[in-house]
Amino acid sequence: MKNPKHDIGCRLMKLLVIILAVAPFAACWHFYFADRIPMPYFSRGNWVMIAIYAVLYVNFARIYDAFWISVNSASDLVYSQCLTVLISDAIMFMIIWLVNHYFPAIVPCLIALAVQLVLVIIWSAVARKWYFSVFPPAETAVVYTRRSDVPGLFRTYKLENKFNVKLTIDPESCVKDLEQLKDFKVVFICDVHSHERNLILKYCIANGISVYLLPRIGDIILSGARKVHMFHLPVIRVGRRSLSPEGAVAKRTLDILCSALGLLVLSPVMLITAIAIKATDGGPVFYKQERLTKNGKRFKVWKFRSMRVDAEKDGVARLSSGDKDDRITPVGRFIRKVRIDELPQLFNILGGSMSLVGPRPERPEIAAQYEEILPEFKLRLQAKAGLTGYAQVYGKYNTTPYDKLQMDLMYIANPSFLEDLRIIMATIKILFVPESTEGVAEGQITAQSEEKEPVGVGK
Repeated sequence: MKNPKHDIGCRLMKLLVIILAVAPFAACWHFYFADRIPMPYFSRGNWVMIAIYAVLYVNFARIYDAFWISVNSASDLVYSQCLTVLISDAIMFMIIWLVNHYFPAIVPCLIALAVQLVLVIIWSAVARKWYFSVFPPAETAVVYTRRSDVPGLFRTYKLENKFNVKLTIDPESCVKDLEQLKDFKVVFICDVHSHERNLILKYCIANGISVYLLPRIGDIILSGARKVHMFHLPVIRVGRRSLSPEGAVAKRTLDILCSALGLLVLSPVMLITAIAIKATDGGPVFYKQERLTKNGKRFKVWKFRSMRVDAEKDGVARLSSGDKDDRITPVGRFIRKVRIDELPQLFNILGGSMSLVGPRPERPEIAAQYEEILPEFKLRLQAKAGLTGYAQVYGKYNTTPYDKLQMDLMYIANPSFLEDLRIIMATIKILFVPESTEGVAEGQITAQSEEKEPVGVGK
């Protein structure tokens, strides 16, 4: 149920941080740059520059969840705010460079940036303290099957300050007596079949209870349905992913431009990496591996070699277990950590075998293992494989194929050029997050279909 006090308070807190972030830039522009550009603006032009910065800041803050006080940890909130300010300032610096026609003075920009960083860090601490002192954790019930460790998720993501879980119950027991939910403010419905889920959902909506639904694969597929006017009845049409002609052209154009620009700008980094790999053990610089892309088509993905030459001499396909994997070379350990090993895939994108955004390409052998217990895994192949994707950006702790499949299908169900841009920008945030680079330990890889219990996947 909507809480006006909560909504107004959060909006005012967001407005405050927008003012705190924009004000130092406005002062920097007004007192230093406004009168130094070759053709100074009138007052409206100066306000336009400030408005451009505000729009940049707000949009990047949304991409990086920098306004999400109630769910982000203190460190995540600070990181998101600082990253938002840094990127917004960098873009505005380039805009100032263009309007100046010469390289602008950097000291005023750095002073403004320093002030902004201090202010948003202070705001992050104050905002969280304000939120949790004014809004106590909501009394919460969790309806879930024994296949889902939902209570564990609350502990993992430290959401006890947001949700006070008072009841955990299986769907069958819940449906027998829906009145046991009446005193709760929030209900989580997780991995519940449609019949029980719909009964619980209708009851909660009728009684003003907020619902968080962790969807099943069928729900995600339906999220991409289109409304159709037919028979004078509400009808929805569901089909395989299909980009419009203009959408396909826009996506391919974005791939070509970004990959070509990336190769040009990053060529010095790639050259240094190639020299370091060759100098380490004299082996090949690049590593080619067969992967799957759209409609199951096979292609060779390019990477900088990060493992020993004999890493898979027995011919068995194995996933990396991260930093503990003794097959990784010293140079490989570093380039994996900072994602440099993925840069050669820009050639794949330029050539058309990959896209910037899409499900990460899987090895045929590993995909076959997943499909034995999760037949739906092949639904990822509706879209061309990508360098980054929804699962990579938002799957911080979701290491199982089932979880990643759901996130990939969320992207596939709603194709959009703007969504691609958002994911590309959001990828910047995870470049420096250690958890997003962790491998999967042997024996940890699990998958679950909608009709089976979790099953471990061996080698």
